[in-house]
Amino acid sequence: MDYAKKVHSAAAKIPRGRVSTYKDIATALGNPHLARAVGNALNKNRDTEKVPCHRVIKSDGSLGGFNQGLKEKIRLLESEGITIRKGKVENYKKILYRPHRI
Repeated sequence: MDYAKKVHSAAAKIPRGRVSTYKDIATALGNPHLARAVGNALNKNRDTEKVPCHRVIKSDGSLGGFNQGLKEKIRLLESEGITIRKGKVENYKKILYRPHRI
């Protein structure tokens, strides 16, 4: 399986109403230094229902990017009950999902 497919598989496991980070996904895939590669792989995702890449944020709680635009990422997160304040997920550490090593 190529790296992008592994990233998509990890993101697909993030439960509704929870978030994970680019770094946590990279760590689960074996290299925490590949967080940027995780972001690039998620940017190519076109099926946000199967691969909810809007649930992946930066390690500091800020939103990061989204291939459908930041407003859409915020809309999707808020539709799942996640509160965004000043560009960050509020209390993100409480809803953080860390994927298991893949």
